[in-house]
Amino acid sequence: MRSITQNAFRRLGRCALRRACRYLTSREKIELIVNRTRLNQNRAPIYEALETFRKMRVVPFDVPGHKRGRGNPELTAFLGQRYVGVDVNSMRPLDNLCHPVSVIREAEDLAADAFGAAHAFLMVGGTTSSVQSMILSVCKRGDEIILPRNVHKSVINALVLCGAVPVYVNPEVDHRLGISLGMKREQVAKAIAAHPNAVAVLVNNPTYYGICSDLRAIVRMAHEAGMLCLADEAHGTHFYFGGGLPAAAMAAGADMACVSMHKSGGSLTQSSLLLTGPGVQAGYVRQIINLTQTTSGSYLLMSSLDISRRNLALRGRDVFHQVADMAEYARQEINAVGGYYAFGRELINGNSIFDFDTTKLSVHTLDIGLAGIEVYDYLRDEYDIQIEFGDIGNILAYLSIGDRIQEVERLVSALAEIRRRYQKDGTGLLSQEYIDPVVVMSPQDAFYAEKTSLPLEESEGRICSEFVMCYPPGIPLLAPGERITAEILEHIRYAQEKGCSMTGSEDPELKHINVLA
Repeated sequence: MRSITQNAFRRLGRCALRRACRYLTSREKIELIVNRTRLNQNRAPIYEALETFRKMRVVPFDVPGHKRGRGNPELTAFLGQRYVGVDVNSMRPLDNLCHPVSVIREAEDLAADAFGAAHAFLMVGGTTSSVQSMILSVCKRGDEIILPRNVHKSVINALVLCGAVPVYVNPEVDHRLGISLGMKREQVAKAIAAHPNAVAVLVNNPTYYGICSDLRAIVRMAHEAGMLCLADEAHGTHFYFGGGLPAAAMAAGADMACVSMHKSGGSLTQSSLLLTGPGVQAGYVRQIINLTQTTSGSYLLMSSLDISRRNLALRGRDVFHQVADMAEYARQEINAVGGYYAFGRELINGNSIFDFDTTKLSVHTLDIGLAGIEVYDYLRDEYDIQIEFGDIGNILAYLSIGDRIQEVERLVSALAEIRRRYQKDGTGLLSQEYIDPVVVMSPQDAFYAEKTSLPLEESEGRICSEFVMCYPPGIPLLAPGERITAEILEHIRYAQEKGCSMTGSEDPELKHINVLA
């Protein structure tokens, strides 16, 4: 099979990064499918190799310098001997992440099989690294890429690196909830018609709040225009393993997708996957990854991806069905408390909200007179409950494979008590999380341009040359190349007053902001 698909990729050449899988012959597609049936998802080759290595009496005259923990007893006491004992360097029995030929390659093949991809890359720089590698694989300086403006900062960071020019599809906003929605089909079609030379369309699948666009339709439109379709699935790992959940990118025909295994998939923080379809040349993508990813890949992270993939492949469908049921139970209980609105599938309108991720427990808080970040702080400081984030009008409790019903009930009880103790008049609260940007120049040109620092209150009308965002969720309020407006300044001041963590700017206190000189 591998020789057939390699020949196909050689035949495709550079256009492999511009075209969909329809360029493969029927035989090549069949061979891809047949090969997958031969893979044993009970295997975890990296984990197995590390367990074998652990039993060997290898004398370590290589890095890391802690020498299986002996040189750093405090670290070993904190993490445990089993953990530091497999924090090892690349070597022949353990393969090499930059050029895998054995156990890492096997783990990638198993991941590709589990996720329905032609190829999967193990990523140890988080999904930030996956997103940047995905965009750098398809874009070069001056290329246009169509994307929603409510993307994670890693997307715009990638544009700073490669010099591509964003064509933003500004999302609609749900004015009750204050959140941005998905990409409407007609908006995408209009952007494609207006920018026929764009190389790709990027889609959030889903957004932080669980909103999904019509991914299959967008893939079809992109391919018909000769463009690739890319998906940021940082919050969509479970789509590949859950019945009744929105379409996963690979199943929808997308060409590349970034999957945060550590978010809902159960692997260690900073571990991720980059998936590619059969029309993308894996060898070239590997070269792009190696431009920025470490040459000292963590075997702790890689083995966690390996073990977590096995867990999801064997048990994911049942587990995520339980997660979705638990989230639905929580929505019903929270809405019964009154004042809050835990929203779900009732929002679906067939276009800008084409589908909804029912595992997401997003709760609107403004009707009790509290900003989401205020409820977030109360939960953490007074009830020892850490949720994913709170913003101007909403909170998100991230439910996944490790949650239990008793903890959901504790969250519901805490929210009821917060309402009873702290509810107040909501007059004067801001609601809208997303503000349409005024784009003046490309992110790269603005980021590297001559700049000056101004007091924030004196910056209205100037062109921003850095990022400003609340983190999480990490969606920029301002990105390089955008004009600073009075509305954005008001939003920043309000978010600061409510206690949002403002990040991205050179000044950590955001009293000053960098603008074009």
